[in-house]
Amino acid sequence: MNKVLSLLGLAFRSGNLVSGEFATREAVRKNAATLVIVANDASDNTKKMFANQCKHYQVPFYCGGLKEELGHAIGKEFRASIAVTDQGFADALLKQLDK
Repeated sequence: MNKVLSLLGLAFRSGNLVSGEFATREAVRKNAATLVIVANDASDNTKKMFANQCKHYQVPFYCGGLKEELGHAIGKEFRASIAVTDQGFADALLKQLDK
């Protein structure tokens, strides 16, 4: 998971990542998201909502990490949801997440 978190930090610093429920939902809706990650300790409603939305818009969806870990990786406090908006970063992250 450490490699994933450092990749998320890189994606954030390069402007290829949005975080927070509203921004993540908008990125998926506008077909800007290439990968959505939701924290394991997010509410069941949040996980279900993103899982359904990602399925509808055919965006890869992954549950992993904790809110604190996801937030810390991008220099914020807590983040329950993150959308990666760059295909290259999404591919690199998916490769790590599938290990």
